[in-house]
Amino acid sequence: MKKIFVFMFLLINAEVSAKECSPLLDFDVRSLNDKTVVNLCEVYQGKVILVVNTASKCAYTDQYDSLEKLYQKYRDDGFVVLGFPSNDFGQQEPGNEYQIKNFCRMTYGVKFPMFEKTRVSERHASPFYTELARTAGTYPKWNFHKYLIDRNGQLVADYMSAIDPLDEPVIGEIKKQIKKF
Repeated sequence: MKKIFVFMFLLINAEVSAKECSPLLDFDVRSLNDKTVVNLCEVYQGKVILVVNTASKCAYTDQYDSLEKLYQKYRDDGFVVLGFPSNDFGQQEPGNEYQIKNFCRMTYGVKFPMFEKTRVSERHASPFYTELARTAGTYPKWNFHKYLIDRNGQLVADYMSAIDPLDEPVIGEIKKQIKKF
């Protein structure tokens, strides 16, 4: 019986490691105010991911608080928020990465992963945001647009800026995706 268990364990692990990276997550991005480059697939595939383009001087900036609450509540269940500061809309993220990181940590206690200042608008979007928009059929129209990705790296929903991360449509879908595991 023990040999069968070991064989099954090895077989399951081989299947998991052989799993292809989702094209939606097959990108390298740099951590905010850091030289560390992260491959999104290697670090986050297998988690439920909420990707958000953020800004520090926006009417929706208080959503940082909601995003951090979501992250703290569900991170042990395999959920993560990924923040991408952007200055594409209304010049509402004018600071450098050091200033952005300090603002997020000091003002909102942000601990979820934040990445380099990123272009997200249609004409100038980074490759990652181009793929998100292509898959969703829509580019962000303003700061705090949200894309929800399941554990298999598939886009399951996107939410406009005015929808708070703690609103039922968002949190309900996050719970649904977490339970699928």
